[in-house]
Amino acid sequence: MTQHSQFALLRTRRFLPFFVTQLLGAFNDNVFKQGLIFVVLFGMAFSDKTGNLLVNFCHMLFILPFFLFSALGGQFGEKFAKDALIRMIKLAEIAIMLVGALGFFYNNLYLLLLALFGMGTHSALFGPVKYSILPATLREEELVGGNALVEMGTFLAILAGTIGAGLIMSGSHSAGLVSAAIVLVACLGYFASRQIPRSAAAMPELPLDWNIFRQTWATVQLGLRQRPAVSRSLLGNSWFWFLGSIYLAQIPAYAKDLLHGDKSVITLILTVFSVGIALGSVLCEKLSGRKVEIGLVPFGSIGMTLFGILLWWHSSDFPAATAAHDWLGLLGIGQAWWILADIFGIGVFGGFYIVPLYALIQSRTVETERARVIAANNILNALFMVVSALVAMVLLNVAGLSIPELFLVVSLMNVAVNTYIFKIVPEFTMRFLIWLLGHSMYRVRHQGLEAIPDEGAAVVVCNHVSFVDALLIGGAVRRPMRFVMYYKIYNLPVLNFIFRTAGTVPIAGRSEDPEVYEQAFKRIAQYLEDGEVVCIFPEGKLTTTGEIDEFKAGVERILSANPVPVIPMALQGLWGSFFSRDPSKGLFRRFWSRITVVAGQPLPADTGRLVLQEQVRALRGSVR
Repeated sequence: MTQHSQFALLRTRRFLPFFVTQLLGAFNDNVFKQGLIFVVLFGMAFSDKTGNLLVNFCHMLFILPFFLFSALGGQFGEKFAKDALIRMIKLAEIAIMLVGALGFFYNNLYLLLLALFGMGTHSALFGPVKYSILPATLREEELVGGNALVEMGTFLAILAGTIGAGLIMSGSHSAGLVSAAIVLVACLGYFASRQIPRSAAAMPELPLDWNIFRQTWATVQLGLRQRPAVSRSLLGNSWFWFLGSIYLAQIPAYAKDLLHGDKSVITLILTVFSVGIALGSVLCEKLSGRKVEIGLVPFGSIGMTLFGILLWWHSSDFPAATAAHDWLGLLGIGQAWWILADIFGIGVFGGFYIVPLYALIQSRTVETERARVIAANNILNALFMVVSALVAMVLLNVAGLSIPELFLVVSLMNVAVNTYIFKIVPEFTMRFLIWLLGHSMYRVRHQGLEAIPDEGAAVVVCNHVSFVDALLIGGAVRRPMRFVMYYKIYNLPVLNFIFRTAGTVPIAGRSEDPEVYEQAFKRIAQYLEDGEVVCIFPEGKLTTTGEIDEFKAGVERILSANPVPVIPMALQGLWGSFFSRDPSKGLFRRFWSRITVVAGQPLPADTGRLVLQEQVRALRGSVR
């Protein structure tokens, strides 16, 4: 099957108009918010203390609608056609920006605050439909790439809006220019939304509950009642925004007080951070193999912690300065490069962390609940951002920590929070170990795996070459698979954790342990009855020669009792690797060796074991 880059989505009508719509919305949000901050700090006769108080009030006023209206947005996202709903929200944005334009033009704080609250409401209503439309319009293998582009576009739009507002507000006709800009961008967003294809309502019969407090509580409960992988992903997602808010809120003071920089240094740090998240987001598709790979979440968490600690380390004893540096002056200091590398690393690994979480929430939530679950996520995000501000205030002003020490504390908190999440949902850790194996000791290629159906029961039969065959196959195949393996391999240390978490079925020879033998067939039958894919190694043992041994009769018993399609599969290139039984193997002899997982076309359930054996042998070919 031809593989296309995620950027190919930008050439499709089912994605590009939506992408442009949300990009312009994020850009406009930040042009308006930053413009308002400039007006409060420099355009009105407030004292420094009052101005700073008003800036913080503006941040809270923008977040407040997420508590009040996200639940309503979730209901709208289920009840109404998503494309029509987006157009209505974008029309409202034009009206809100007209109010904001009047506020800028007449230097009227009340109109500006009213427009700010309106933009927060706009974002609260847009969020649920924004993320629930992606699974409705993208194929499963496009979901990670689509989310990656959305996250990349959002953070680059935030950066562009922040910089753009600074440039506009520094001019001599700033009021007229910013007024025109926000209305123009809102209009462009509406025209882009008119090109979004039809996306039907998921639950048009849903009754609307206009009691925002009752529905907010019900929406949060709905999100937290989801299966553990989804509910903990909501918490992980909100924790990311907790961390992000801590870092972003401290950047101005960090740049001014510790790096001795001017406004251009703040812009430089924001640019490095945003580009890092954008790069990490777009790399997710390549690293995940075009599937929702939650194994990247622990990888991202580890990276954010590591670079957060390094940022604290490299921030100590920064050279003093007699005057504020501009960004070029900062780049002339060697220590600054380490600091910027740390900030970039936090951004990149943040992208690895957040994109799979969004994709998992979308892919594993029932369609008729998806918009409300995403609304619950938005409510939790807002709550965590408010808590992050309180935590920062306590640690900086009460505990007396420096900003680098605050970064160290939240990095260590990241370890604790994600350890809890990964303990409750061991699938994250299991998938991370599988992903790590497939991206360290082996380079895994895929061929013909589209033969494995997206839905419904099937049996996969494969040759057995090494102790990690199941891990490599599980990492290659998009659907979760249930493996049947010899119980002594199942009980191997470390690997047993992965096998248990993945629902692997241990099996023994009939004469070895009749109870384990019979119990295995019962579990296999139950998995197939539930519509899952079961992978077995019909040789019954690892090859000791590199050749395919005779298939045992157990595969015929399984297919006779459970008449489902059977798919032959072969592993190429594993013989001689460290985990095989090749007598001449070595740890580094075949390090990072290239292997291929290749599947053939489905065969009927009455296919004999010898025919299956020949099919697998033909797929493997001469590459052992």
